[in-house]
Amino acid sequence: MSFAEQIITIAAVVAGTMLTRFLPFILFPANKKTPPLVAFLGKMLPAAVMGMLVVYSLKDTQILSGSHGLPEAIAVALTVILQATLRNLLLTIAAGTIGYMLLVQYVFM
Repeated sequence: MSFAEQIITIAAVVAGTMLTRFLPFILFPANKKTPPLVAFLGKMLPAAVMGMLVVYSLKDTQILSGSHGLPEAIAVALTVILQATLRNLLLTIAAGTIGYMLLVQYVFM
């Protein structure tokens, strides 16, 4: 890649990043009411994305062989319990991931 192509690539990435950062503030200024569809999506999409991630994470779980999905079930239960009690998303995700990895690496070998 030549120097000119590198500059063009960097400029395109910078422009794309700036566009995605600034466009919401241009389209929805603070002094205007947010459209109902955008407010609805802002309310519903986080739960939908989390549900989709759970389904995607568990789609290849083998229930009829190996550990019968027990490490996954324990890690999901740990994640749900921690989120319900602590309400700290970062801690919940980290603990669920670490718990799953410890179960798979050391308990259900």
